[in-house]
Amino acid sequence: MALSTHLLLHIKPPPAPSLLKSHRSSSSILPRNFLIPSPCHRKPIKEIMMKPQAASVQSAVSEAMSLIQSSPPTWQSAILSNLLIFLLGSPILVSGLSVSGIAAAFLLGTLTWRAFGSSGFLLVATYFVIGTAVTKVRMAQKEAEGVAEKRKGRRGPGSVIGSSAAGCICAFLAIFGAGGIGYSRLWQLGFVASFCTKLSDTVSSEIGKAYGKTTYLVTTLKVVPRGTEGAVSVEGTFAGLLAAILLAFVGCLMGEITAPEAIICVIASQIANFGESIIGAALQDKEGFRWLNNDAVNVINISMGSILAVFMQQVLLQNLRM
Repeated sequence: MALSTHLLLHIKPPPAPSLLKSHRSSSSILPRNFLIPSPCHRKPIKEIMMKPQAASVQSAVSEAMSLIQSSPPTWQSAILSNLLIFLLGSPILVSGLSVSGIAAAFLLGTLTWRAFGSSGFLLVATYFVIGTAVTKVRMAQKEAEGVAEKRKGRRGPGSVIGSSAAGCICAFLAIFGAGGIGYSRLWQLGFVASFCTKLSDTVSSEIGKAYGKTTYLVTTLKVVPRGTEGAVSVEGTFAGLLAAILLAFVGCLMGEITAPEAIICVIASQIANFGESIIGAALQDKEGFRWLNNDAVNVINISMGSILAVFMQQVLLQNLRM
């Protein structure tokens, strides 16, 4: 009796009909080979949501790179390229330019990229780096002698515009196709020559003020203090010549100009700088020419270099080809 009672206690009652029916109906809905994934095989929701975001970022980067590499350059590619380069190079820009000067340089860089692509931009960047470096040479000595550039050599928008006016005109002529395809090389030559002229002028002036042992007024050959307008020195003149050669070589290396055109740029830059020294000695700071400040003289200087290079290319190279 006790044994039978014990067995009855261990016998499970049959499931209720309603529960059995619901179990059969739910199991019949699922296919036989259906497997319920275990929790360890389920992907986190964050990982699933991050995949579309990563794909969109990758797509945006790819589109940006395609835009930057577009050929011929567009205004969109020029603006985007300059934004990236200016952000990465901001420490160098701040050391050589004021805030307003950086804004002016951004416009110059955008115009240059649109007209001549990355090669033209690299030429201007080379000019800026070398020009900024020589301006900082012996800054304390220049400040003590009162011949240093203002704001520790950080140039403003007037200096940027004065140094690039001729190059900007050549860039606009190239963008709008002035004269047709046959003249496009001339505008490139004028562009390179303008910056060779300005870099030569900057280097000769800054090195002359820092290391020039004897400076002469170009109109009278009279010995004058360093930093005098229109004064030249052997050290500064030689350094300026080397700077023009270097930048012309960069332009040739980047395919902006040919080797004969590089020689023309160097010659034109030295003639223009000599003319600029004469203007500085004879007219600058004189009565009736108070408007002729350094920025105005810079515009005249680089314009002479650019025009001379274009003229020499047309006269000399064309005659040699005949």
